[in-house]
Amino acid sequence: MKKIALDRLATVAAVTDAGPLPTTRTQRLRRWRDVLRQQGERPLRPLLHLEFRDPDDRAQCRADNSPLALALADPVLRAAGLDGDTVGQAEAFFGLNARQTHYLLCDCHYVGAMGAGRVARRIDVLAHANPVTKAWLFLQAA
Repeated sequence: MKKIALDRLATVAAVTDAGPLPTTRTQRLRRWRDVLRQQGERPLRPLLHLEFRDPDDRAQCRADNSPLALALADPVLRAAGLDGDTVGQAEAFFGLNARQTHYLLCDCHYVGAMGAGRVARRIDVLAHANPVTKAWLFLQAA
């Protein structure tokens, strides 16, 4: 291994300081939300028929250009432990249950098109603990 000074390393590789890694469920969800917000209303691909799949098949479900693919593309979430873009890996990493995953990612909740900003608003609902705030955000995200 070759030693390189940090100031010189910046010219060789992309070095960023994203701050501390998200360690709590809320921090991870908010980071995912922020990643999606940066995409504006970019069209994304929902996952198909999550509610009809058996648990093993659902856990392996994934799609290119999905909200999960964008989460995996984020170096901060990967550094925090996200190691794949399947439903099972996302549920484990973000602390989601089957109902929440269905609400965020299934095609039946996105009449027309799934946009990154719309998914970000839904993630914001799940990230809040206050029930009044959660209800208000749920009404806005619909």
